[in-house]
Amino acid sequence: MSYGHFPKGESKNCKPNSDIRLNVLEKILSNKSNLQVLYEDNHIIVVNKRAGDIVQGDKTGDKPLSDVVKSYIKDKYNKPGNVYLGVVHRLDRPTTGIVLFSKTSKALPRLNKLFAEKKTNKTYWALVKNQPPKQQDTLIHWLRKNPKNNKSTAFIKETSDSKKAILHYKILKQLDNYFLLEIELETGRHHQIRCQLASIGCPIKGDLKYGFKRSNPDASISLHARQLKFTHPVKKEAISVIAPLPKDTIWDACL
Repeated sequence: MSYGHFPKGESKNCKPNSDIRLNVLEKILSNKSNLQVLYEDNHIIVVNKRAGDIVQGDKTGDKPLSDVVKSYIKDKYNKPGNVYLGVVHRLDRPTTGIVLFSKTSKALPRLNKLFAEKKTNKTYWALVKNQPPKQQDTLIHWLRKNPKNNKSTAFIKETSDSKKAILHYKILKQLDNYFLLEIELETGRHHQIRCQLASIGCPIKGDLKYGFKRSNPDASISLHARQLKFTHPVKKEAISVIAPLPKDTIWDACL
């Protein structure tokens, strides 16, 4: 079973629709009215995160996406009192794409187990300026997180306080000035894709923290959680969700 919506401009046979393109200088965050819901049933809800959305509350005090989803559910179903919502996984704030939440206490531990046992399949798309050394490859590093600057460093062999990180990438398309990469993760480390790609000389477009020279106008980085495949925690059926790309000239060229 597959889900995900492809609006005008997201088809190989369609030209981007300039009427619905967002002004990249304006950062638009998710709210209960514009929330992009990709799949929803009684137990789970999957949304398309915008750049700048923070998945779960932190020291910034900004309203997290989890609270936005709660507000959406409360309004849609006229729910009295507090709304239950479980955070299953996270995406970095400047990234975009699929985020899965649990709507019931029954589904949450089952989803947590799926992720912990690596029984989900997560596919990411990334834009890089420099051509990777190979058409496709597996990257294996040991990453060490520095909490002081919220940044990870990649090592080619195990070192103190490091964790093994494995990803697979392939070049999907060569654009005029960028390369579109498809990435599949075997592990889920702090800033893993950002750090590992930077370690091979391919920092992600807009990612100043990991060595890209210029920021994106909306402060995003061009890393998108494109597809998520998993077994439904209650129905036990296969679910596949695809997240439409951000409205951006370069992302449009990827299609």
